[in-house]
Amino acid sequence: MVRFGQPATDPSAPEKAGIGTITLRELLAEGSHGLPLLLDRHLLMLVTGGHGSSEVDFVTHQCRPGTLIRARPGQMIRYGAQPGLDAVILRWSPTVLAGLAARPVLDGDTGPTHWQLAGEDEDAVINEMSQLVVDCQRHGDAELGAELLRHQLAVLLLRIALLPTPQGRPEPAEEAATFQRFRAEVERTYAQSRRVEEYAERIGCVVRTLTRACLAATGRSAKQLLDDRVALQAMRLLAATDLPVADVGHRLGFPEPTNFGRFFQREVGCSPGAFRAALRRPVRVAVPGQRQPRPADPAVPRVATRPVR
Repeated sequence: MVRFGQPATDPSAPEKAGIGTITLRELLAEGSHGLPLLLDRHLLMLVTGGHGSSEVDFVTHQCRPGTLIRARPGQMIRYGAQPGLDAVILRWSPTVLAGLAARPVLDGDTGPTHWQLAGEDEDAVINEMSQLVVDCQRHGDAELGAELLRHQLAVLLLRIALLPTPQGRPEPAEEAATFQRFRAEVERTYAQSRRVEEYAERIGCVVRTLTRACLAATGRSAKQLLDDRVALQAMRLLAATDLPVADVGHRLGFPEPTNFGRFFQREVGCSPGAFRAALRRPVRVAVPGQRQPRPADPAVPRVATRPVR
């Protein structure tokens, strides 16, 4: 078994079969020191030592041994750079699991982003992840090795999908299906339209039904969810790209920079320029008046974890 916390791969080495492993220490040495990054692949980070925090889409997660963080393509991540903090990071391209029956569960664009592992769950994830690290080094260049890595990744993700999560109140089946169709349509066309009436028409319901489904699933209205999605993408692009503010607005359906500026000020609480300046600093700073994101996951009971081996 690999000893987590030690170098897993050469940072400059190519991914094997679309799957790569690296330690947080190595990644930070490559130049990702505390800066926001937009992901172009899936990512799992298992903290192996130290204490600190990392961000996924502007939600801060406290990190200690046994913390597991999941992020997806298109999301913004900001790795913690606190002294002593280290982790094993697994990255894979969106096409790696193509063809697997469970792919919608394994590679879905939604779901929890943070767990604090303990007990048998911690042991199982560590064992799966450590074996995958070893086999990336030993077998990644062979055709059978690539297939081995692909299936090992699927097993690891299935274990994570089975981790216990706090359950909210159950949603009526019809409302849940309406919300899922709405969310998929928003993800596809949020940059073209923010009119709830258009979305309701596309998914075949009336606005009242759509609003009721969104409130049941999230506690927020359909219009609020639409504006949330646009604001999130604006925050991602401002934090992790060099696109001019006007170009960010154009990408999100605002023909005039002033309209985008007003929207961003209303939704986030500061101007696009002020937001970008604050988030570009390597040291975490408060953004004046920024709207607090909803928690990604309810608090997990603080259970002492075993030392990571």
